[in-house]
Formats: sequence, C-alpha cells, structure tokens
Amino acid sequence: MSNSLPFLHPISEAYLALDAAKKASLAVMTVYGEEFTSHLKDDDSPITKADLQSNEIIKQTLASSGHHILSEEDVDDVSRLGQEKIWIVDPLDGTSDFVNRTGEFTIMIALVHNKVPILGVISRPTTNTIFLAQKNSGAFKLENEKWVRLQVSNTRNLAQCKAVGSRFHLTEQEKEFFKKLGVASFESRGSSLKVAEICQGSADLYLTTSNKIKQWDTCASHCLITESGGRITDIYGNLILYNTEKVNHENGLIVTNGLVHEEIIRKYNS
Repeated sequence: MSNSLPFLHPISEAYLALDAAKKASLAVMTVYGEEFTSHLKDDDSPITKADLQSNEIIKQTLASSGHHILSEEDVDDVSRLGQEKIWIVDPLDGTSDFVNRTGEFTIMIALVHNKVPILGVISRPTTNTIFLAQKNSGAFKLENEKWVRLQVSNTRNLAQCKAVGSRFHLTEQEKEFFKKLGVASFESRGSSLKVAEICQGSADLYLTTSNKIKQWDTCASHCLITESGGRITDIYGNLILYNTEKVNHENGLIVTNGLVHEEIIRKYNS
C-alpha cells in the first residue's frame, strides 16, 4: 500500500495516522483469521483482543506527535481539554460486525484542532481500503495503490435517496422516521462505512437519534464527509464539536450529501 499522500500540502500528522491505520489493520486481520472470544464492557458493548491490540499499535505510532489521545479503549484523560490539538481514535469501529464476521468494521483515527476535525483516516481491513481526508484538501480513497477523490451525490429529491443505517442498533423510532421520509431505499451497514458510502456518492443519508454515539465514532467520518462535499450535524442542525467535556453526541446525528440536509431536519422537527 502506498505511503504517498494525495494532498498538495499534507500535514505531518497525516503520515503518522496513515502508518498507524495500516499497522493496526494488519493486527486486526490476524485476529480476524483466528478463533477469538469477546466479552462485554460496562456499557454492554463487545470488546475483543483485536480492539486492544489495535489500540496499543495506534498509540505507539502516534506517540511521536506529542498530542493527547482520546480513545474508546482508554480512560479519558481530561487534561486533553486544555489542548489545542488531540487525536481521537476508535481502534475497532464496529466490533459487533467483527464478532459476527460481516467484514464491515473499520479503524478510525482523527486529529482535532480547536474542536474541529482537521484530519480523518478510516481503514477497512477486509478490503485493504483506506479513506483519508484533510481539512481544505479534499477526501480520497486508496484502493489498489491509487488515490481516488471522493465526492457526494447530487441527489436533491428525498424520494430518490438511498439511506443507510445501523445493522445492530436501529431503533423502531428511526425505522418509522425513514418511512416518513419516503426514501427510495434503505440498507444496513456496519461501522463508519455508512458515512464512507455517502462520501463516495453511493448513498445519500444516514441518521440516528441515539444519544450513545461517541466522538470516536464520528470524528474521522466528520472530516471525510465535510471534505467530500457533504454535511454532518446533530438531529436539530447544530454543529458538532470535538474535544469537549462530554464525549457523547447527546442529540443524535444526521449525515447527508448536504442537498437534502435541511429538509430532513425540518421533517424530523415538525
């Protein structure tokens, strides 16, 4: 896999993040090819040794940057709140998909500056695909050694939209709202691949009303969707900020191609 970056002026952290994602992906796939067990954390979400190994590799690789790291698998060091730049990491996004062997799990690494994501890396180990975005520099997919620029769809009519949602966490309320929207189709997707599909124009919208989504679940995706021309807000249309005291998104999420965003917010709040 190529180490070259598609940006005209890549920040130094982009090389580190790409290296970390590649190394973690190899470790995760080694575990995926074995017999492994999982157990439940205090919040009833599953964890495996792949989560833990990936987390350690990413921390070791990013350490030279000197930035604090907020990771799903570590105790939150609140001293991060005084830092301008921090890493936000999900070492294995979609552990349920990993355990159920759907292949739809990812590794997510993001860099935040003054509460805004400025770098996002998402690796999908099962297909050897990497998604990469840098603020004001575009979003790209690396596949078969080639970087391809990502661009959201130009679909403006909700009745023609392709929606994606969670495989394991879709609520009855969300199912009803998708029906109310009258979208053309709905498909389940694991992990951050929901947003990756919107970035590529193969889907148009994703939403969740859950207040359990955490910053490490969205930070890398946030940079990707913004740089591919789309939009991400909470369910009321408010901006989403990072490296805040509370790490969960209390008002859900809407991610779209940008063109149908306001209409969805109006319908939800009507």
